[in-house]
Amino acid sequence: MQIRQRIEELDAHLTPAERKLTSVLLADYPFAGLEPIHDLSQRAHISAPSISRFVSKLGFAGFQEFQQKLVRELKQGQQSPIDLRQGSAIDDGATLASYISRVQTLNTELIESVTPAQFDRICNVLGDPKRRIFMIGGRMSDSIASFFAKHLSQIRRDVFHISSDMEQWPDYLLRMRPSDIVLIIDFRRYQSSLTQLSERARSRKAHTIIITDKWITPAAKGAHELVSIPIDSGTLWDSYVSAFTLVEAFLVPLAERDWETTKNRIADWDALRGKDHAGSLIGSIE
Repeated sequence: MQIRQRIEELDAHLTPAERKLTSVLLADYPFAGLEPIHDLSQRAHISAPSISRFVSKLGFAGFQEFQQKLVRELKQGQQSPIDLRQGSAIDDGATLASYISRVQTLNTELIESVTPAQFDRICNVLGDPKRRIFMIGGRMSDSIASFFAKHLSQIRRDVFHISSDMEQWPDYLLRMRPSDIVLIIDFRRYQSSLTQLSERARSRKAHTIIITDKWITPAAKGAHELVSIPIDSGTLWDSYVSAFTLVEAFLVPLAERDWETTKNRIADWDALRGKDHAGSLIGSIE
């Protein structure tokens, strides 16, 4: 279990001082926890002995062991397919059925990762027509952001897929208004440029929604919503099936909540696209 999860599970049993500490730790996870205990004490306004008692509650023998666990989490977040291949049990007889069984497990874990309350909160902000929505992903996960943006654009207006070209980012940032949404999808071997984008978006008072894995992208710092989903398939490749499942799940209620508006927008969209060749053939036969 990640330290972040341990902290969240202990929330109901924390003292007011410990809650201040957890706020500091989670706001800049995991880096805040890697600071010297004296520096962390000053940031959280809690004594060093209180920090030691807190890490004991988390199940660690001391602050050093707590930090060693954080370092291991950071290393896991940077693992390449080569690292994953070395650490996985290789099945030379792997079949389509066996792989599907693996990813079905990830979708089952996804149900536990996103609470109904968080799912509804995110749907509410994504469905708010007063907010513009900007989406982007990392090197591989940007395909998910593009998929999400293209579908959501047919449901509502003011949805933008941010270009991966950083030279184009000022154009998107200048369009952002307070409370607009910046949705970032970033999985391990994180893209450092997305941390910069997240910081700049927040400086313009945009709200950030981060979809990441259990090791948490650095771009999540200060996020308004953090969604940590399972991606470890047990092979040399992480699986993004649960990420696609999640965004598809968002699209269903977003389309249905104001179906008349959605229906009219799709109809207008299709009319402006014009009939394709197959559509013309069908029309001529009819």
